[in-house]
Amino acid sequence: MKIEQLTTIEWPRYRRLRLRALQDSPEAFCTSHETEAHWDPEQWQRRLTGTYTTFVAVLDGRDCGLVTVAALRGQPQDAGLFGMWVAAEARGYGAARALVAAAVEWARAGCYNQLFLDVIDDNGPAITLYARCGFVPTGQVGRLAPPRDHITEHQRVLPLHGSSA
Repeated sequence: MKIEQLTTIEWPRYRRLRLRALQDSPEAFCTSHETEAHWDPEQWQRRLTGTYTTFVAVLDGRDCGLVTVAALRGQPQDAGLFGMWVAAEARGYGAARALVAAAVEWARAGCYNQLFLDVIDDNGPAITLYARCGFVPTGQVGRLAPPRDHITEHQRVLPLHGSSA
């Protein structure tokens, strides 16, 4: 398992993997395949620049997972973990844990205080992974935007001082 940080010029690679994730797990994301499939190259490049950092898991030479981390809007001392996904054929090989570890390492290197994420309430494997990595519920709950507002989620946080993923 190898983890790579994407650069702006790798936007076609990011696009392929992100659209695959949106097709595979449509109810796990706040947006849809239909929306992002129509983005132009500049929109994809913006997702790989500025405050966004995206890591890709590579297994046997194939991209098999991704996660994005960024400073939280309105909370510049904290970071967020977004868009976590691992392909079915790569589950059980440590890709998810390696991606979370890369996100945590990035946040620590940026001197962020905490790393937040939202997880769908019925995604037991993800909840278990995040708990094993030290993320705890904050008590904040919510729903996805329509038309998926029937899906509930909750927030988790990892304090970055003295914790490990």
